Amino acid sequence: MSLACAVNLPYKLIAVTGSEQLSYLHGQLTQDMNLITEQNFLWGGHCSPKGKLWGAFRIFKHQQSYMLLGSEAEINASSKELKKYGVFAKVEIDLVEDVKIIGIQSTQLNNVCDSLGLSFENEHTACDFGNNKALKLDNTRLLLIINDDYTLPDNIDLITDPSAFIEASILAGEPQLNEKNIEEFVPQMINLQALDGISFKKGCYTGQETVARMRYLGKNKRAMYIVQGTAPSSIDETDLELQLGDNWRRAGKVVHQVYNEATSTYSALTILPNDTDSTAHLRAKNSPEVALTILPLPYSLDDQ
Repeated sequence: MSLACAVNLPYKLIAVTGSEQLSYLHGQLTQDMNLITEQNFLWGGHCSPKGKLWGAFRIFKHQQSYMLLGSEAEINASSKELKKYGVFAKVEIDLVEDVKIIGIQSTQLNNVCDSLGLSFENEHTACDFGNNKALKLDNTRLLLIINDDYTLPDNIDLITDPSAFIEASILAGEPQLNEKNIEEFVPQMINLQALDGISFKKGCYTGQETVARMRYLGKNKRAMYIVQGTAPSSIDETDLELQLGDNWRRAGKVVHQVYNEATSTYSALTILPNDTDSTAHLRAKNSPEVALTILPLPYSLDDQ
């Protein structure tokens, strides 16, 4: 009897090792790296000196390394910049090529964990199993970072279509940038602060002045929203439009999207003005027949 579906995900990994790995990353990322242990994972951003994101990552420790997990575009951009400044520290920065990143989704997640031999304290924690790593995203989703020779148990079905898992990530408001959005947004524009991905107490890091100014001077005017609608087929959208009376005007940019063919549903994360009304009428600019509604975020942006 199948307990869950598993799917290979198009994520990539950076591994940072060396005697100065902690201090180096602490001065590069928005997260307080001292909070990361073998038993947890935390969000963090990597910014340019102007405070614009090269990527937003899930950060965890594994086998004496700090790992950054993100989209291929984010990993490519961030690894290049980390290596540029890493020559001045005792660190090694490598792309991890010999692992698979698997997403598991199930309403029987406790049984799945038992089958895999996993033990978590709660959500947003991590654990090792053999030479592999597991991250518990919530009560229905896991991420596994496994070696190529690892075989999933027979009661977990490996499928080829990642759309359902990606859709769940979007509905959870988990940010991800694509190649068109690298170095465009400050961390607050993708809600990184709401995911505890920014430390405002740790001191200096690359881009910190801009990030702090956005918080303390109220300079940020944009936020990330979840939008969803019905579409007859897959669309690849970059911009959304907002209805104003009988007219439409440009509203914001899509940073992450997926089409679920099984339900004919298009879901996306988009950057909009942070005063956009939740009842606003939106549509895909290049596919205007696709009407979109704003869904509630699963976390609060208040007092952020």
